[in-house]
Amino acid sequence: MPREMILNNARIVLAEEVITGSVAIRDGRIADTASTTTKAGEDMEGDFLIPGLVELHTDHLERHYAPRPGVRWNPVASVLAHDAQIAASGITTVFDALRIGLDEDADVEAQDVRHLADAIEESIAADRLRADHFLHLRCEVSAPDCLAGFALFEDDPHVKLASLMDHSPGQRQFTDLGAYEMYYRNKLKMSEDDFRRFCERRRAESGQNSAANRRSIARGCRERGIILASHDDATIEHVEEAAADGVRVAEFPTTAIAASASKEAGMAVLMGAPNVVRGGSHSGNVSARALAEADKLDILSSDYIPFSLVQAAFFLGEVVDGIGLPQAVAKVSKNPAEAVGLNDRGIIEPGRRADLVRVRLDEGIPVVRTVWREGARVA
Repeated sequence: MPREMILNNARIVLAEEVITGSVAIRDGRIADTASTTTKAGEDMEGDFLIPGLVELHTDHLERHYAPRPGVRWNPVASVLAHDAQIAASGITTVFDALRIGLDEDADVEAQDVRHLADAIEESIAADRLRADHFLHLRCEVSAPDCLAGFALFEDDPHVKLASLMDHSPGQRQFTDLGAYEMYYRNKLKMSEDDFRRFCERRRAESGQNSAANRRSIARGCRERGIILASHDDATIEHVEEAAADGVRVAEFPTTAIAASASKEAGMAVLMGAPNVVRGGSHSGNVSARALAEADKLDILSSDYIPFSLVQAAFFLGEVVDGIGLPQAVAKVSKNPAEAVGLNDRGIIEPGRRADLVRVRLDEGIPVVRTVWREGARVA
């Protein structure tokens, strides 16, 4: 028997406008939208109905697996906790970002990452998860063990996205060594001499490894059809390098120049939703809100706070001239879906997956009330 459902009396955020009406769902797909209300179906009480959010870069999972230094939680339990928070934030499709190559910020090893990926894939097969999960490999190309970590995923069909990053001092996100020192020296509790030696080692590793690892991983991704993202590009030269590698998504460009060049090169520009909500970057880099105002921002990512994605979408729709709610919501649904080739979701229109989120605004804060994935309630 076909599964049918009507969501009635909702403010429906379509691709170009917001209408008050109803959405009909059949067999996990959107069957119809109407600008009239009926007595049939479930009353949305005037709440917003938006497409399920699509998250391309969240490293939030590691916090559940390694919640304290030296502590390791059960991998499946960690995945379930992460998944529950993701779904409750309105995210119905998530690319779980797993680090490849240990850097100065790592509290997990390569085998830990593989255990987490196995737990995700086992949970997908067992139908335990609320959201639709894919893998995103965050490849720290400066790290000596980067290629060894990447090899652990050589035949993994769940890997759909990989980002090329270099977090060594003086590079990309941390061209300002003062910001690098503030972040890492304080976090790792180093003396001045220890920090100096640490920077020297990391610079040497970057000089020895980054170029070769980047070429190798980019080539492997192209051969396997894995979409490539750059990370923290700061200069025109960085963008040119990304374009030559076949990069399609520019993650977190650190300057307005790099963001503009990425757009001109045909890449989708992704920035952090926390940057939007806070009004600036925690590293002192370019403001995502400023890029949105300049029409240089395509995609938002929750990065380290899952709920920031829906929060930033409603916030942008209020504070940035020229961006209405449909355009803001597209940055967390339609645009990221299209950037990675998931053209079956991201918009409320007939034929698309019925991935939907019911949202009520309460004193300017979006409250996620109900989440459906392919027509089935998951939160």
